[in-house]
Amino acid sequence: MVIKVFFPSCCPEAESGLLIGRWIPEQNAAVVLAVIHYPFIPGQVKQYLVQIREVTKVNVSVLGSWSSHYSQAKKDLSQFLEDLSSIFPHDLWFQLTQEKENKFVFDYRLVQQGSKNDKENVILIHYDQRKVMLSKLHCLDTKTPEDNRNAGVKSKAFASDFATIFDTVAKCELLFMIDKYDETPIKFTHWQSEGREASIVVELVKQASVPVCVVLSLLLSFISSICKSRALNIWPLRFLWSKLSTCVQLAHRLDHLQTITSTTKAQNHSEFMRKANLFVSFLIDVGLGLLLISWLYQKNRIGQLADALVPVADHVAKELQELLEWLMGAPAGLKMNKALDEVLGRFFLYHIHLWISYIHLMSPFIEMILWYVGLAACLGLTVALSIVSDIIALLTLHIYCFYVYGARLYCLKIYGLSSLWRLFRGKKWNVLRQRVDSCSYDLDQLRMVVVVVQGLIHLLVDFINSLPLYALGLRLCRPYTLAAGVKFKVFQKVAGKPLHLLMQINPLPYGMIIRHYRLPTYSCYPKDSWTALCQKLFLGELIYPWKRKTEKQD
Repeated sequence: MVIKVFFPSCCPEAESGLLIGRWIPEQNAAVVLAVIHYPFIPGQVKQYLVQIREVTKVNVSVLGSWSSHYSQAKKDLSQFLEDLSSIFPHDLWFQLTQEKENKFVFDYRLVQQGSKNDKENVILIHYDQRKVMLSKLHCLDTKTPEDNRNAGVKSKAFASDFATIFDTVAKCELLFMIDKYDETPIKFTHWQSEGREASIVVELVKQASVPVCVVLSLLLSFISSICKSRALNIWPLRFLWSKLSTCVQLAHRLDHLQTITSTTKAQNHSEFMRKANLFVSFLIDVGLGLLLISWLYQKNRIGQLADALVPVADHVAKELQELLEWLMGAPAGLKMNKALDEVLGRFFLYHIHLWISYIHLMSPFIEMILWYVGLAACLGLTVALSIVSDIIALLTLHIYCFYVYGARLYCLKIYGLSSLWRLFRGKKWNVLRQRVDSCSYDLDQLRMVVVVVQGLIHLLVDFINSLPLYALGLRLCRPYTLAAGVKFKVFQKVAGKPLHLLMQINPLPYGMIIRHYRLPTYSCYPKDSWTALCQKLFLGELIYPWKRKTEKQD
């Protein structure tokens, strides 16, 4: 039988004393958590271990003794430490003795039920107590073929074994709060934080954040109740709020802020990571929005954008007018229905003139509108992008009208041609199959440009909303906090001595972090794929920018 002893990498510096930790019989493993220094009173040690068990719910006990070669205590402690096995009974009593030549090479003896047993093989695994305490071991969900099912079960069992080790160290965090400078009757050696002043600052910030979160939570609840009031939820307003990207994004951020400012403590790791990811995402979003504001309000860029908007609108109108005049004539040498072309062309030109008149009427107020819209970026870059998306939708409303008229006529023409073709072949119309021939259409291309631009804006908003920035920051700065597993390398190998291994943490890959901690998003744009959009353009079906995928379309 091979016994695994997980030994903290900070404990070879400890003085002689007792090894306290947890014995895991189903794994034949012992997790050493700390070393109690000599001298000590056994009664106080027992009382302290009872307190630790009550708080941590972990069966912490005395595993054995530790003898250091440079201990400042009495040199002849071996017999005394061995006799302690009768005071602290344990199935296996470990006696670790540090070699004088190398402090990382230990000699060991195992005492079982009062008899010495040197036949057991012991593997000493050195682990970083701080990294294991702060890390979260993730079980990798790998899909294995049927013939490798047993291997998959073994890998999950292996991961669960180490999860027990990680969980034991994490739950016993109370042990690590005792500093060597604290006046306590029992002295320990374990991992200790070096930033005591920083810890005090962090605790003060935690205490101050509670009333701030309470005030913000009340304020956000009041705002949420106003938004849900009957006055703002009548049918026209409710329909408008649900279709504008800005309103949906503001509601999304309001829900995020309510989650962040909640005074309820996270119950598990997933809830904590979700709160942290939302908090960091909100901070970065607001930071990017403030950078956008600082860029917009420098060098009169708002005025430059306002001055460029009317010429751009005139240029688009001119291009549309030339396109309509080309279609009203003989496009590509094709002989068209001149009367129908004239009627449709004038109808579309009338829309263009109305739109240009509207733009020129609003031109004196455009700079002021952009100035106030730019201030909305203080709520976040995603809010500013949502406003840009809504502005694009409003400014291209005439193009969408052209698309609707043209698509309906195009669809009727395709249906007519397909009906004539089926009639020629003696076929009957099947309502379940709508097979049409391909045909190019310039307004579809123009509408496709608007859809692509809005699609890219919404993809960017979704990317910012869903990216787990806190988890990615942990992976970059502290890769051990999100663990995908462990690996071992030989630390010391001396003949006649136990094998020393060094346990290292494998960080979770970036792809798995994004898949595991990705935040949910709520978008108001169509959920159709680009293939579905192209198919609708080809078939002449209308694209409803305000419809969702789950809603029925006419």
